[in-house]
Formats: sequence, C-alpha cells, structure tokens
Amino acid sequence: MDTMTTNTLSSAEAMELENKYGAHNYHPLPVVLKKGEGVYVWDCEGKQYFDFLSAYSAVNQGHCHPKIVSALNEQASTLALTSRAFYNDALGPYEKYITEFFGFDKVLPMNTGAEAVETAIKLCRKWGYEKKGVPANQAKIIVCEDNFHGRTTTIVSFSNDPDANENFGPFTPGFESIPHNDLSALETALNDENVVGFLVEPIQGEAGVFVPDEGYLSKAAELCRSKNVLFIADEVQTGVARTGKVLACDHENLKPDILILGKALSGGMYPVSAVLADDEVMMVIKPGQHGSTFGGNPIAAKVAVAALEVVREEKLAENAERLGNIFRAEMNRIIANTDLVNSVRGKGLLNAILVNDTPDSKTAWNLCVNLKENGLLAKPTHGNIIRFAPPLVMTEAQLMECVAIIEKTIMDYKK
Repeated sequence: MDTMTTNTLSSAEAMELENKYGAHNYHPLPVVLKKGEGVYVWDCEGKQYFDFLSAYSAVNQGHCHPKIVSALNEQASTLALTSRAFYNDALGPYEKYITEFFGFDKVLPMNTGAEAVETAIKLCRKWGYEKKGVPANQAKIIVCEDNFHGRTTTIVSFSNDPDANENFGPFTPGFESIPHNDLSALETALNDENVVGFLVEPIQGEAGVFVPDEGYLSKAAELCRSKNVLFIADEVQTGVARTGKVLACDHENLKPDILILGKALSGGMYPVSAVLADDEVMMVIKPGQHGSTFGGNPIAAKVAVAALEVVREEKLAENAERLGNIFRAEMNRIIANTDLVNSVRGKGLLNAILVNDTPDSKTAWNLCVNLKENGLLAKPTHGNIIRFAPPLVMTEAQLMECVAIIEKTIMDYKK
C-alpha cells in the first residue's frame, strides 16, 4: 500500500472537518492535498496532480524546493524568533541581499502581502506629509478599479468588489479609484496637489490577469514624477519571475518608488513579505512608528535568501518567459477549435482563459472540477475566468502534458 494512504484522513473526512470547524471564508475546489514536490501535488488517496495555481503565485520555485527546505530546517533548529527588540545574525545579510537583488537602498520586512501593502500606504502617507508638504490628514492615494491588494479593513476600503467590502464599513478615507490602464484618468487625478501616491498592480491578477497596454506603466510613472507623486508597484503576485522578468515592471525598465513583494519571496515556504524603497522615502519611518513581531525573523531571512537564489540560479524568469509564449500559442490553437473559450491573456507563466459565458455561470467552475479529475488543478476567478499559474520550475515536456489535459477537458466539456 502507498505510504501516503496509511494513517491519514480521507479527503472526505478532511473536507468535513474544515466545513464543521473552520470559518467559511473560502470556497475551495473539492480536493485535499497532502504532499507536494516540484510541479506536482498529491491528495490524501495518493492521486497526483499538476499544480496550475502555485498558491496564487507563491510557489514559483516549486513545492518543497530542497534548497529552501534546507534553509528553513537549518535555521528553525538554530533560532526562530527574536522580535526586533534585538538584532539577529540573519536579518542584516538578508537585507543586503534583497536590496542589491532588486536595486533599492532599504527594505522593511513584513510577513504577508496585505501587511506589505499596508506598510507601503503608511510609508507613502508619511513621505507625503514630511517630504512633499501635504497638509495633515489630507494625503490621497490613487488606486485602480478592480484592484486586489489584500483584505484588511483599509485595503477593502478602496475595493470595488462587493464580496470584499459589503458590510465591512465604515471605510478608511484617502483613496481615489480610477480605471486601470487609463493614462488620461490618472493625469486628471494627479492634478490634486494632495495626491501622494499611485498604487497599482502591474498586471491585475485576481481581476482575471488583465495586462495593461505596453508603455502604460512607464508613462504612468512619468506622470507621477512630474507631480512629485510616488509610483507604488504591488508585485506580490507578479514579482519574483512570474511574468518572465524578475519583476513585471522590468518589462518596461521601470523602477518603482516603492516596491511591494510577498508570496514567492519565500517560495511559499513561510510568510515573508517586503517593502523596498530608496533612502529618501524609507527613512521617514523612525523607531516605534511601524513594525511586526515576526517581520524580519531569522527563519524568514534565511528562507527568502534561498528562494531568491533559486530564482537566479535556475533562471526561472527566463523559463517563465519561454514557456509562457509556448502556452499562449497552444491556448490560441485550442481556442480556434472551440466556442467554449474565446481568449487567452497573460505574461510569462501568469495567464488566464476567458470562458465564453456569463460571469454568473457555473461553466468555469465545472471546467476546473473536470480539470481536477483529469489531473490538473486550477481555480476560476470572477465567474468565467480561469487563471493558469504553474510553478516556474516546470519543463516544456511537463507543460505540454498540461496543455493536453486542458485541451481534452475543454473539448470533452458538455454544458
């Protein structure tokens, strides 16, 4: 008997426990995962699947990458947490490594993507008051419609997704929402002298992998700088090689004023996030004004260095670029032979297909259930969009296996 099936819960039992004792704040696909390695995961019964979600782009380096596992285990058995009340011998080397890796003067370490976004908001506002000279409590940050930056109270205050903000008010003021990929709207919004920042996802992942026009990001940054406004790139999902460059901003040779990272910064091994900026921005934060008990802990520091080393050593950005081009070409070939799917979009290995149905239909969900049955895990977003984001360690041969599964599932689908 497979050792994975001994002394364990069945998938049905595990789902029943979650449903009974856990808050119902997620609607997972009906699969219970027990093991992961590289591009594969296995359920409680030992069935193998391709992971085509990568924990929403957190597992770019693949499941349980041995180098990252080793870094975690070694540090966890030595020193796990000190808080920032004391120095530790892992944080300084990590700070040097990550700032040089991404080309910034300073890093502020946190744990989750949402915490990093909140950190960037605080940092931007403080800069606005102390450097730009905006009147007290008047700072405004521009955001984009259909954004997804997290689920804290402040972040959902500037979401237009009713699932995110309905019955969670009153909301935090100080944000103005404009259409994504609209330079004219940004230019108009920037005329307000109290604007201190523009917070944007280079590609809107949760909204359905919306890729803006070429040149949008760099032109937006130019507009911001002409008005002394900080350009803030939320690369929690798009960063760390996912889109075929180390950062999605790199496609336009753009260095943001504030960079937000998370997810794959740890290879999915541990909660690690970071906000990077140069001294002129970062040094407005003084002792006691922001922090986190776990932010910058020794395990996080060692894991993040290992995760970034894997990206560079294994050329994951280059692999994502090459395989992404192949994947979109294959999807377009499939789309030409079906009326079920009408388009594919994305960059690198962050892609989505648009199911030719209404957002309130069940087609995309049913397709994902059928993909699961055929050995591939993906998840719909916004009703009729299916996001595809496999680990970046995937080989071309593995990718073509996945293409065959997707093609079979689409062609066999019966409404």
